[in-house]
Amino acid sequence: MRVIAGKAKRLQLKTISGLDTRPTTDRIKETLFNILAQDLVDCDFLDLFSGSGAIGIEALSRGAKAAVFVENNKAAIECIKANLKITNLADSAMVLMMDIMAAVQYAEKNGKVFDIIFMDPPYDKGLEKTILEYLEHSSIMYYNTIVVVEASLDTDFSYLEDSNLEVYRTKEYKTNKHVFIQKREDTN
Repeated sequence: MRVIAGKAKRLQLKTISGLDTRPTTDRIKETLFNILAQDLVDCDFLDLFSGSGAIGIEALSRGAKAAVFVENNKAAIECIKANLKITNLADSAMVLMMDIMAAVQYAEKNGKVFDIIFMDPPYDKGLEKTILEYLEHSSIMYYNTIVVVEASLDTDFSYLEDSNLEVYRTKEYKTNKHVFIQKREDTN
């Protein structure tokens, strides 16, 4: 696994051994960042379920102003810190070892607002639904904040029809998909 583009281009990243994390492949990561390209420069990026930190690091490498990495696995936290050191991007990063909901509440209490929120929760456990239901009323989102959820192809997002969040784009791959979500414009 490597950084694809930007100031840390071609640097190899460490990964976590075992099956607890699924690193996003370079091809899928490249597609994701091509979609997000115009929104990355000077953005504040939140990487939930960070794993090795590869997504947030790619965002920083491509011009994000700052990234917050949230992970509750100690080995993953050490991997993120090592990868930030390898890429010389640690000065623009905050690494939080805590539960996702606790991290969101921490960000709210500290007045953080993010331009892009990426999450790659364990598939088919409904964690994205719980987080999205909370984020819909959270102060860490602007109306134009982009939320990207990496999920299995079978993950259903139809529950968002009854919320103030809407899916505006879905990009499917062979084994998973990226779902792009924003707040509806006609809601408060």
